[in-house]
Amino acid sequence: MALVTLSATCVYAAPTDQYGTWNDGAFAGGAGSQISNSQVNLQANWSNLTGNITTVAGDAVVQGAAGGNLMDITTMNNTVVNNSQIVGNAASIGSNINISINNIGGSVGIQNQALCNGVSVSTDPTYASTHNYQECNAADPSSTIIAKVNNIAGDAAIQGSSLGNSFEADSNAPNMPIWNKQINNAAVTSTVNASILNVGGSTSTSSSAIGNTGQIIHYNTN
Repeated sequence: MALVTLSATCVYAAPTDQYGTWNDGAFAGGAGSQISNSQVNLQANWSNLTGNITTVAGDAVVQGAAGGNLMDITTMNNTVVNNSQIVGNAASIGSNINISINNIGGSVGIQNQALCNGVSVSTDPTYASTHNYQECNAADPSSTIIAKVNNIAGDAAIQGSSLGNSFEADSNAPNMPIWNKQINNAAVTSTVNASILNVGGSTSTSSSAIGNTGQIIHYNTN
């Protein structure tokens, strides 16, 4: 999930104490967006992609993904978000790609991701508060790429990633209180097994496995 770059904040003449604080209830029942999201995943989420791609004049792009709970929130109002995402211990989350690519006139891109819980919050108001709780108890997530790439005129890029809990928030609101708790009890694995031969441009491979990750961007400087 990509964060959206927002415009510079406006200057507000009203005193900031009218907006309240995180838990004083001043915003409860007020105008704007009040979002409560509760997601529970107790079953397997699995993706398998296999195939052969040969003799293509343009580019070849391959993507795989598996996720337990995902949420994307975008508002232009004063906003309160309460987010809870839980994946149980009986769940299994994985994405596998097994691909052979040969004789490509353009570039090659292979991307694979497995994610237990993910939420993105993007707001553009005067007040934005987020309460986030994520818990991953799955047996995995796991991402696997097995690729044979030969005779590529352009570039070749292969990227695999596996995440337990991911939280992203951005806003230019003067008030942006955030409470974030992430618990990962899963084995997070990412495997890339690649053979790359005869590439006319550049080549890159990457693999990452991360338990908990968060990114918070506050544009306001007041």
